[in-house]
Amino acid sequence: MKILIYRYLFILALFGMCGVLHLYGQNPKPFVVPELREWKGDKGEFTPSERTRIVCSTKQPELLRIASLFSREYKLMFGKELAVVSGTFSEGDIVFCIRADKRMPKEGYNIDIKRKVVVSASEPIGVYWATRSLLQMSEQSASRSLPYGKIKDYPDYAVRGFMLDCGRKFIPLEFLRDYVKIMSYYKMNTFQIHLNDNAFPRFYGWDLMKTYSAFRLQSDTYPGLTAQDGSYSKQEFIDLQKLAENHFVDIIPEIDVPAHSLAFTQYKPEIGSREYGMDHLDLFKPETYSFVEGLFKEYLEGDEPVFRGKRVHIGTDEYSNKHKAVVEKFRYFTDHFIKYVEGFGKQACIWGALTHAKGETPVKSENVVMHAWYNGYADPVAMIRQGYQLVSVPDGLLYIVPGARYYHDYLNTKQLYETWTPAHIGKVVLREKHPSVLGGMFAVWNDHAGNGISTKDIHDRTLPAVQTLSAKMWTGTSVTLPYVAFDNKRKELSEAPGVNQAGRIGRKAGLVYEQAVVKPNEGTPHREVGYNYTVTFDIDGTVEAKGTELFRSPSAVFYLSDPITGLMGFARDGYLNTIHYSVKNEKVRVKVEGDSKSTRFYINDKLVGNMDIARKYFNAGKDSMNYVRTLVFPLERSGDFKSKISNLKVFSN
Repeated sequence: MKILIYRYLFILALFGMCGVLHLYGQNPKPFVVPELREWKGDKGEFTPSERTRIVCSTKQPELLRIASLFSREYKLMFGKELAVVSGTFSEGDIVFCIRADKRMPKEGYNIDIKRKVVVSASEPIGVYWATRSLLQMSEQSASRSLPYGKIKDYPDYAVRGFMLDCGRKFIPLEFLRDYVKIMSYYKMNTFQIHLNDNAFPRFYGWDLMKTYSAFRLQSDTYPGLTAQDGSYSKQEFIDLQKLAENHFVDIIPEIDVPAHSLAFTQYKPEIGSREYGMDHLDLFKPETYSFVEGLFKEYLEGDEPVFRGKRVHIGTDEYSNKHKAVVEKFRYFTDHFIKYVEGFGKQACIWGALTHAKGETPVKSENVVMHAWYNGYADPVAMIRQGYQLVSVPDGLLYIVPGARYYHDYLNTKQLYETWTPAHIGKVVLREKHPSVLGGMFAVWNDHAGNGISTKDIHDRTLPAVQTLSAKMWTGTSVTLPYVAFDNKRKELSEAPGVNQAGRIGRKAGLVYEQAVVKPNEGTPHREVGYNYTVTFDIDGTVEAKGTELFRSPSAVFYLSDPITGLMGFARDGYLNTIHYSVKNEKVRVKVEGDSKSTRFYINDKLVGNMDIARKYFNAGKDSMNYVRTLVFPLERSGDFKSKISNLKVFSN
């Protein structure tokens, strides 16, 4: 008997408990992002058949909607259509049901996988999150099989978010729509859209009235306020929020006042502060309050307001605290607009600033959400004591500023995975699941307007952050997979059903597409190929007219002859980059290599253009910024060229 016990202990130590369970026929925990809270493995697997249906136990409209969405996404990902019905179910079906369970958190769910798959939750949102797990599990099996076992899953934190600065860089609506889907695929539920901001005046000769600024939303109250280089109509923004609602993502629109407000003072200079800078509103002028009230009112009033969600962010960060009088006015302004927004039935959100602006004027705290970003501006312990609900956004850990040399270019996902949860706000560590900490959020700030960063570059930085932080805000300290294993496995998952911002073609490195002859004005099976690619093609050249394209996608254009100089190059996100080569009456071999830092051009195997990260200098060299020249290579449709293009090959490296 002792010998058997020793053998068992030896196996347990050698393989770990999961290995032992698998050894004895019990399935190990499936890989899902965020990690499943509880798993009890069994032996065997459920494989969908031609008869598999999605069966709703009741005809509840929201349950049927979720089932229909799951069916569409399943077909989109796997090419197989699952019929949606209600009523009686059989073996081989996937069953959705609502079951009251006071012990289960609102967003929680159970999945029982046996000869049928039974999804149950107290609320429809739990069923929806369960479908995210089912899709991720299915995409990791060629037969779309699911391991027998039982899942119980629920989040640690109610707010699991991402903030995107659309003020300093216009972010196309398609990208925002894709990110709603990406976030929901990883059970992230809060998307804050920063609608206005301004660049740094040192890059504009220290002239604030010439410094870049933008407000991105259509305004009828203030004609001419909306940015000309990219904006969203009211209907587009409403439709974005409706899409988010369908995926259980809350959109928080942010109008940032009274600092970061240059877009408003350039439009109406009389409300700008002469003492603290024109990017500050003048808090001592009544017309400032009238202007800001008019702006918020435009999007909050009516039975069908433009801002549809339950929360609205009013900014309130980084205003001067130079004098006591302005501190008290700032506190009055903050309190005033918290209550103004609440008057339209919304919950107000603010950036933490009330330690920086410590004073005597009361600022409402009850039912107010504060983003705790820097403890010098808002001490978390003091803010909790005052009654604020916090969202943990510690800048030193969770701020991305693409291409800059401060904060993070890419988040340190290893450190975050191994040590961070929303209870960690800077150097302050609160107890886990503190009732005053709603959750966490990371942020992308496009501080360096004009630095060449593309939305593809932003995506390259944000997707790993979404995947990693979803685990830390849902599963928290209970993650069990080592970081290296998690990081390798998360890379194999899709971005979301029907979403491929990274331009991934296939799953393996090597030749992923080829075409013997590229004819003008034709499509290809692929929209684009993402970073770490090589594209080669032969040109039997003819001098091309300026503006002649080889390929285009919705995100980029590759020119045989650019519109300005007639050189070979590419354009994306409003930036044009060219090499010192133009197509001539000659035969050449072209190779283009691209990664997340550079784009390289070869003509007949000779490097003729190395578009690495460059430096842009300002103020006689005293100031500088990085300039990024990356390209996700477009493939969707060929242009109207005269040259003969052949032997196109696309490699993923």
